[in-house]
This record gives sequence, structure tokens and C-alpha cells, in this order.
Amino acid sequence: MDQKILSLAAEKTADKLQEFLQILKEDDLTKLLQNQAVKGKAAGALLRAIFKGSPCSEEAGALRRRKIYSCCIQLVESGDLQKEVASEITGLLMLEAHHFPGPLLFELANEFVGAINEGSLVNGKSLELLPIIFTALASKKENLAYGKGEVSGEECKKQLINTLCSGRWDQQYVIQLTSMFKDVPLTAEEVEFVVKKVLKVFFKMNLQELPPLVYQLLVLSSKGSRKSVLEGIIAFFNELDKQHSEEQSGDELLDHVTVSSDELRHVEGTIILHIVFAIKLDCELGRELLKYLKAGQQGDSSSNICPFSIALLLSVTRIQRFEEQVFDLLKTSIVKSFKDLQLLQSSKFLQNLVPHKSYISAMILEVVKNSVHSWDHVTQGLVELGFILMDSYGPKKILDGNTIETNSCLSRMPSQQACKLGADVLLETFKIHEMIRQEILEQVLNRVVTRASSPISHFLDLLSNIITYAPLVLQSCSSKVTETFDYLSFLPLQTVQGLLKAVQPLLKVSMSMRDSLILVLRKAMFSSQLDARKSAVSGFLLLLKNFKVLGSLSSSQCSQSIGVSQVHVDVHSRYNSVANETFCLEIMDSLRRCLGQQADVRLMLYEGFYDVLRRNSQLANSIMQTLLSQLKQFYEPKPDLLPPLKLEACVLTQGDQISLQEPLDYLLCCIQHCLTWYKSRVIPLQQGEEEEEETFYEDLDDMLESITNRMIKSELEDFELDKSADFSQSTGIGIKNNICAFLVMGVCEVLIEYNFSISNFSKNKFEEVLSLFMCYKKLSDILNEKAGKGKTKMTSKTHDSILSMKFVSDLLTALFRVLLWRYTSIPTSVEESGKKEKGKSISLLCLEGLQKIFSAVQQFYQPKIQQFLRALDVTDKEGEEGEDAEVGVTQRAAFQIRQFQRSLLNLLSSQEEDFNSKEAFLLVTVLTSLSKLLEPSSPQFLQMLSWTSKICKENSREDASFCKSLMNLLFSLHVLYKSPVTLLRDVSQDIHGHLGDIDQDVEVEKTNHFAMVNLRTAAPTICLLVLSQAEKVLEEVDWLITKLKGQVSLETLSEDASSQATAPNHPAEKAIIMQLGTLLTFFHELVQTALPSGSCVDNLLKDLCKMYTILTALVRYYLQVCRSSGGIPKNMEKLVKLSGSHLTPLCYSFISYVQNKKSKSLKYTGEKKKEKTAAAAATATAMARVLRETKPIPNLIFAIEQYEKFLIHLSKRSKVNLMQHMKLSTSRDFKIKGNILDMVLRDDGEDENEEGTASEHGGQNKEPAKKKRKKEMKCLS
Repeated sequence: MDQKILSLAAEKTADKLQEFLQILKEDDLTKLLQNQAVKGKAAGALLRAIFKGSPCSEEAGALRRRKIYSCCIQLVESGDLQKEVASEITGLLMLEAHHFPGPLLFELANEFVGAINEGSLVNGKSLELLPIIFTALASKKENLAYGKGEVSGEECKKQLINTLCSGRWDQQYVIQLTSMFKDVPLTAEEVEFVVKKVLKVFFKMNLQELPPLVYQLLVLSSKGSRKSVLEGIIAFFNELDKQHSEEQSGDELLDHVTVSSDELRHVEGTIILHIVFAIKLDCELGRELLKYLKAGQQGDSSSNICPFSIALLLSVTRIQRFEEQVFDLLKTSIVKSFKDLQLLQSSKFLQNLVPHKSYISAMILEVVKNSVHSWDHVTQGLVELGFILMDSYGPKKILDGNTIETNSCLSRMPSQQACKLGADVLLETFKIHEMIRQEILEQVLNRVVTRASSPISHFLDLLSNIITYAPLVLQSCSSKVTETFDYLSFLPLQTVQGLLKAVQPLLKVSMSMRDSLILVLRKAMFSSQLDARKSAVSGFLLLLKNFKVLGSLSSSQCSQSIGVSQVHVDVHSRYNSVANETFCLEIMDSLRRCLGQQADVRLMLYEGFYDVLRRNSQLANSIMQTLLSQLKQFYEPKPDLLPPLKLEACVLTQGDQISLQEPLDYLLCCIQHCLTWYKSRVIPLQQGEEEEEETFYEDLDDMLESITNRMIKSELEDFELDKSADFSQSTGIGIKNNICAFLVMGVCEVLIEYNFSISNFSKNKFEEVLSLFMCYKKLSDILNEKAGKGKTKMTSKTHDSILSMKFVSDLLTALFRVLLWRYTSIPTSVEESGKKEKGKSISLLCLEGLQKIFSAVQQFYQPKIQQFLRALDVTDKEGEEGEDAEVGVTQRAAFQIRQFQRSLLNLLSSQEEDFNSKEAFLLVTVLTSLSKLLEPSSPQFLQMLSWTSKICKENSREDASFCKSLMNLLFSLHVLYKSPVTLLRDVSQDIHGHLGDIDQDVEVEKTNHFAMVNLRTAAPTICLLVLSQAEKVLEEVDWLITKLKGQVSLETLSEDASSQATAPNHPAEKAIIMQLGTLLTFFHELVQTALPSGSCVDNLLKDLCKMYTILTALVRYYLQVCRSSGGIPKNMEKLVKLSGSHLTPLCYSFISYVQNKKSKSLKYTGEKKKEKTAAAAATATAMARVLRETKPIPNLIFAIEQYEKFLIHLSKRSKVNLMQHMKLSTSRDFKIKGNILDMVLRDDGEDENEEGTASEHGGQNKEPAKKKRKKEMKCLS
């Protein structure tokens, strides 16, 4: 039968073939086809013949085709056919599909859709045919019966796609189905259907099936819905990452962990590569990605900025056209994240409203951690990002050339945190990726060398961390480090010191590197540049410190541990130590030559020797002998000769130039420190051993003793430095005398410290110390007196003390036991007046010292605060160490706070005339420092807040600085407990009561919430303080509104905006309206207050302008919300009403009051000066001041008008008349008054004209005052 069909098909006409096929039963035909196909015989030829004999123009032929199609689809789907046969049949079906009439095509498509939704497909091979059927169906122009009506082919296709996307897809065909849609012509709406369906299926897919599925989805996105595709992929992997981290951090059994980290990261990496490849081909996709992630910045970015999206962005930086945009987006996101964190930490109001979320910095470090799983495409972006952050936000140079040093207090600033994040990213990337190490090191070293003029401490810190982490690994990069050494003599000293300190661990493992450094340093030692020689000395000293000689005390025996103790390699073997000795003695020889160089070079040497000795005690002999021989050059050996030192030899005269040749005070200081350390550390260990010829320390002791005795006997005349001496900076003798005076003072300080250290608290030694101090003081007084008389007081140099911190602390402990005990045990009032020095009692000096110590510890030693507070607690016993560690910082700080609270209460309970404002101010400063250590949620914090509030309410003092510091403390505590708006309102009422009203006829009822607010302190002190606090509250509200706007715009873009638009934001909206309502009452009080001209008025006008800008922002937010929800809350209506009745009219009255006041002061200035020229100059100055002070007025009026403009829009949209409470004011009329202009132009100098002008102004300003009174009555009613 098959042969007959084929022979008939070979004829020219198909008539006989048609007749033959008509006779055949359909079942016979399908069986024949099945047999042929399964056997693999000429199924294709048979199928062509059947199609030739079944033209679609005839109904029977079309039906036969339909039957054959169904049969072939089942055959292909069964999997019984050979691959080539199945492909041939599918190809023929595709070719013939467009001949079908519409209704049959629809049937065929429906059959397919049904099969897919029912899950009856076997291998999905037949799905290749579906796009052709859909395409053919869409091209049919005639209407087809669908349901109860008729629809076009295009509409029919749409309905079928809708049905297909609404049904269930079998997991194994998802990729094929997605791929199929790329060949179907789809409208934007249909693409959205399909994309949503595919994204829903993501969660059911196996992890390994996701990359090909995402690839097909990206191909499909070229037809549209790019945003939905990207949004869906990012949201899915964000969710997957969260689930994975929860599984890993949870306590579940390992069986529950669905996927391994390695597998998940590899899949994510592949998908990121697919997306980047798609963006290269379709730039629109890249633009859409950036647009989507930028939109997230406005609102809650946690939904779209996640580790996956950051990794994706970093990979996109490899595409040149997007590189800059991506890094800008990441930079702004990072800084915004840190700013948000800073704002949240400083405000309890915001903490209650905004949930804690993960921050972008943690996400970026998460990406670094994940990049270990072959994410090479992300690594380069991470390195670039790290350097961009460090370059953009590193320490900056300020005007006087100094850098702003970052300390633990400053490092809380967003820019410093961004810089630290950059360094962390680079360090972690360096640890994980071997391939990129060389590049990171090169880039860091390049910046160290090329940016010598700008601060690079952050790069040096990073370099130090990198080298400390892996000195052995970096040996392979040693050539780059050696190359950097060649630039040492051209770099600033600070950079050289930082660089050499950082590379120290490398020098210990690489002999060649050490040798090349020594060559460079030796060359620098003989450079013509002073800085290069100083760098050489600095480098050699550092080497001496860190290459220990055999027999030196271990670091545990030293007072400080070695800075590079983290080196992972043991380099202190016996061989090394012997080699080190030769090496160190060579360096000492080089350094001895420096003793003939300039004072600056010698000074560095003297400052460094003591450190070297402590780290490398075997060099003691060499160092002490060097110092001894140097001192002998300036020492008078005869015991009776006065003075004991040759000061003349220390000064160098070259023509007119006189300069310091030998810093003798620093030489003695170095000797004293080395000697004390040597006697206390080395000599006790040598007892019992045979004494070598180490008499140097006895010689030095004798010399210092002799110098002490002779210095006490010497008078200032012996040094030629008495009162009659010339100390002016303009003459050679004066400069020389100044140098000698500073040397003598330095020597006195050194001898004081030396004698105190060997005194063992003996009376004789202390008398000697006092005699030396008297010598120091006499000279210091003469210098101060001479500097005071001279006109050039600014040029007189201050003398830096060379007393060590240990001596100062020992001395203070000996004198006062401790500052804290001395101050808290003996009240200032008890002290005799005779003990006062420069108006300060000893107790006050103790308090000042305490305050400086507290602030220094908090600023520079943040991690050690716990130990510091424990050391302060004198009740602690050694045995209680265990339980003692349990006591937290809050409890310890609270204990100290109570002592200072008692002191302040005692002070405040004294009479007004006995009140010591300086002491009170210091106490509040100490309390402010300590209160920062309290945990805001602790009862101790609440006690501190209520105590401060009570003090402010019950005590009235007129000292401005004390009042300001106390009120500042109150506000700083209050914001961490709750929003300070009610506090602001109460204080504003007090200010209004004390200063009176702008309308003199109105009597203001005095409130007395805070006694601290009085006539002297109300303005400007407290007024400026509350205005700055109000500004902070406005900033917080503005931040919240921006956040809400961002959320609404994101929700509006999503489908279910209408149901979600208002519900989640309800608490935040309510809080914003409450804040603005209370602030409005605060401004209501201040705009009626008769404030003095100047900063108070300026700041109030600026803050009012800000208030209206934020009210406008809130109105615009409700304009957005109204689109979906259609209404505004009642409390918003009340806020608008309040602004119309209690603020806007009063603002105009206040503007009139300010302008009136300015015109009066202008007139007064003109009258005061009688002479024409003087009057003109005075008027010009006054005019300039008036212009400056009235500048904010137009801005305020514009802000009010903008607010009213948007209120009109909101009224229309919400169908609520919000403008009924707003009244237009005449004060906004800025027209030129002709009659005044004529009078001024006619005769500027005549008094009557001036009076006329003033009366005009007066007339203009009366009317708002009447209005105000009426308004006041309305408010009261």
C-alpha cells in the first residue's frame, strides 16, 4: 500500500492520489505511517505523499491532515522512532502547518496546550512544532469560534498562551517551553505572562537546571519585560541565599541542608556570566538593570541590593560602557548605607520605625567570601571597587598641609567607614585569590610612591596587613618591593617610616631584600637632601629594633612586645642571631657618622636609641658608649666649673645664620631613659656573672649627678640668660639666647625626671627636684615676659616638654594619689585660697586633667575602655578578678557618673556668687563623656536622663557655656530615648515667656518648664541650641519621607500596588505627622518671640523654610499615594489646618517684625553719624548687614507658596478642600512704593524724608500685627 501511495504521488497531478486516499480508512493510513516510521523506512516520503493527496482546500483533505498531524505528534512523542526519522517528520509538520485552516489550527494548538497542562507529554520533542502552530494561528485573519463568541486568530493565540501559562508545567519541559516562546511572535503583555510563569517555576527546579533556564529567559527578554526578568532572577537568588545562610547557621541536622555552598555558588556564577553575556548583546538590558537597582536606593534597598546583585554589578563592570555607572552606583549606595546607619544610631525615633536590615558593607564582604568558588569575573571588579573606595574616601589633606588623622571616634563617619570597607575588601580578596595578589600589591605600592604629597596612611595600613598575613607568599613579589626602595630618598619621612615598618616581616624572610634596602639607606645617608638623611636614620633604627641579637631579652621581658610578632616564620634561630649581631654592629657604625650631621638628624637618633635598646638589649654596650662619648664633647669635667655644660658648642653660627647644632636636652633625655632601663632590666640579670668592663653606666650616673648638683648651684647669669639678656627673634644674639634658654629648660626637665626616678622618695632628692624646677620656672617666666612685650608674639615658639608620660603619671599619683580621688574627696570650696595658681585651684586642675584623660581614652583607646574603668575603681581587689570581669562598661561608667553628679549637685547648691562656672562646665563635659558609655536601653541610662532633666528644670544659672553644655547633654541623651519634639516645644514656650512677644501690646503668660532658660540664656544660647535640634528632627523626617516615597514608587511599579500602597507605611506616616505637628507648635511659639537681631533670627527663618519644604514633601508623598488609595488620613488634614491657622499667618507677621526692626536700626545708624562721609559709610555697612540678614525672607515666602501650590493639587486629587484653612497675606506684596522712592531720591540726607520713610514702613507693618492679635484670640478660643 505504501508503494502505491508513493507511485501515485510521483505522478504530475494529485487527482488519483486523492481518490486513493479517500477510499482508505483513516486507521489504515495511520497504522501504515506508524509501521513505516518505527521501521525507519521512508516515512518522510510517505508523509509528503499523504500531504500532497490531502489539500487543505478540501474539507476531507484538511481533516485527514489533522488526523495525520495528531498521529505524527504521538509518534514523535512516544520515543519509539530513530532520531533522524523523528527530526524529518517534525520538519515536514513544521513546513505544512501554515496551510491549515484557522479552526483546525486552533484545535491542534488546544490539543498541545491540554497535553502540556495535563502532563501527558513523554519526551517533549514535539514541542518544536508548537511555535509554528502559534505563529500560523496568529496570522489567520478570519474570526474563529472561541467559547460562545468569535475572536480573531491573534486573540485566539493570546487566550491559548494565557491558558498555557495558567496551567501546571512539568518540571522537565520548563526549559523547552521557555525556549519555544522565543520563536513565537508575542505582544508585550504576552511576554509579561510568560516571564511571570517561568519565574514562578524557578522554585520547583533543580539547581543545575537553573542556568539553561535563565539563559532561555534572557533570550526571551529581548522581546520585552527586561525589568521583570532581572527583578525575578535577583529576587529568587536573594531568597535562596537567605534560606541557605539560615540553614547553615541553624541547628538543623545536615540532612535538611538542601544544597551545598559550592554547588549554589557555581550555579550563581554561571548565571551571572549568562546575564553579562546577554547585556553585551542587548545594552537595553544593562540600562534596565542599573535603573532597577537605582530605584531601590530611594526606598528600602534590601529587596534588590543583595550579595547576588552586587556580584552581578561587579561583573558588569567588565563591559566598558557600564563600568563608570556601576562604580558610581555602588559608591553612592555604600555611602548612603553608612549615612543611614549613622542617622539610625543617633535617633531612637527612627530605630522604632525602621526595622534593622543588613547593610551593603556586609553584603560586599559576603561577595568576597563567595568569590572563592571560581567567580573570576567578579574578582577584578572587587579589586577596582576596593581601590576606588580607598582613593575617594581616604584621609584628606587640609589647608595647613596636615592630614585629618582618623581615630576610633572619627572612623564612625560614613566616608571613613567607606575607606575602611575598601581596605577590608582588598585584604580579604588578597587572602582568597592567589592570581590577583601581585596586582593588589603593585597597585598599593604605586600609590605609596606616587602620592607622596597626599596622605597615604590607609594604604600603608593595608600594605602592613597584607604582608603580615603572608610574608612567605610575598617573596615571589619581592622585585616590586625592592623597586619601591629606590624611591625612598624622594619620599616624605612619614611615608618612609610607614613603608619600612610595613615591609619589616618581608626583610626577615628575604636576605636579598634586606641587602638591597641597606644599600639604598647607605646611599641616602650621604644625600644632599636633609629629608633623605633623616629617612636613612629612621630606616636603620627600624632595622636595629627588629633584628634581635642572640642573648637579647625576649619580648615578654621587654615593656612592649615586638610589632612584627605576627610573622608566621621562626627567624630567630641561633645562626640568624649571630648573623644579626654582625649586621647590627655594621649599622651602628653607619649611625655614629650621623652624630656629625645637622641637629634634626641627631635628634632622630636620640629619639630612636631608647626604643632600639628595649627591643635589642645586647646592643646596650655599643649604644651607651656612643652616647657617653657624645656627651663628653659638651660636658665640663672639672667638678667646680659652672655651668656644667658647654652651651656655646651646641649652637652653630654660619655668617648671619644661627642654628642649633646639638640638641643637648634630647641627648641627655636619651641617656637618662637608656640608663634607667638598663639598670632596672639588664643589671639584675647579670648578678652572679663575671663583670665585664661595663663601667659606662657608672660614668654616666656620675656625670648626671654632677650636672644636677652644678645646675642647682648655677644662676641664670652663668648661662648669660638673666632678665637683662636679649631674647628678640630679630637679632643674632636674641636667636642664640632663645636656643640656649630652650636647651637649659630641656636639661632641667631631664634632670627632674632622672632625680625623681632614682629618689626612692627621699627628701634630699625631692629638694633637688624642686630647685631644678625653680630654675626651669625662672627661665620660662623670663621668656614669656619677653615674648609678651615683643610685638611679634605669634612668632615665639612654644617649648615642647620632654618629660615622659610615665614620669608625669607617677608624679601625679605621688602628689594627689590619683586625680579622681583628689577631686572627689576634697571639694573645691574647702581649699584655702592661698593654694590657687592663676585663678585655678588644685582641685580644678585635677578635674581638668580628668576631663582630658576621659576624652583621650574615648577618642584613641576605644577597645580598652573596660580596662580603663576597672583601673579607676579603687575598691577592686586582686582576688575578685573573676567575678569582676562580669561587670559591664555600663555599670562601671554609672558608678563614676554618680560621683560627678554629687559634685555638680554640691556646686549648684552653693550661692550664686560662689558658683564656679568653669568647674561646672568641666563637670558637665566629664558627665557627657561618661554618658556615651551607657547602654541606651539600660536603667542607668534612664536614671542619667531623668537626673539631667531634673537639674535643667530646677536650677537657674546665667553662665552661657555651662547652660549650653548642660542643655546639650539633655538633648543628646533624650534623642537616644525618644524623639525630643515635646522637649523642644516646652523650651520654646519658656523662651517666648522670657523674651516677650513681637507685638508689644500682647502680654505673654510665662511658663517655667526649665529653670535653666532665663532672660540671660534664652537668646542666643538656648534659642540657637533648640533650633539646631529642630533641624536634626526635620532631617530625620525628611529621610523618612524620602524612604516612604521610594517604597511607594516601587510598589506602584508592581502589580498589586493598590492593596499595599498605604497599609505597611501607616505607622511611619502617623509618626511623621505627629513629629511635624509638634514641631509646628514649637515654631508657633518662636515666630511670636521678640528675638534679638542676628543669628537667632537668621536660623529661625532658615529652619522655617526647611519646615515648609518638608511639609511640601509630605504633601507630594500623599499626591503619589492618592493615585492608588484615593484618600488622605484625617490626621494629615489636621496638620494642614494647624499649619494654616498657627504658622503661616504668624510667619508673615514675623517677617514684618524683622523688616521693621532692620529699617529702625538703619535709621538709627544714619542719625548717629553727623558728618556726611561717616554717615554714608555707616549706612552702607548697615545696609550690607540688613541685606545679609533679610536674605532668607524671600526663600521662606517661596517655600510657603510652594506648599500652598501643592496643597491645591492634593485638594483636587483627594476631593478634600485643604485650602479652606489657608489665608492669603498682604505681606507678600513686594511692589515698589513710588512715593517713598521719590523722597529717598530727592534728598537722601534730610531728616524729614527719613522720618517719612520710617512712618511709611510703620504704616505698612501695623496691619499684620492686628491680624496676629485676632489670630491669638482664635487660638485661645
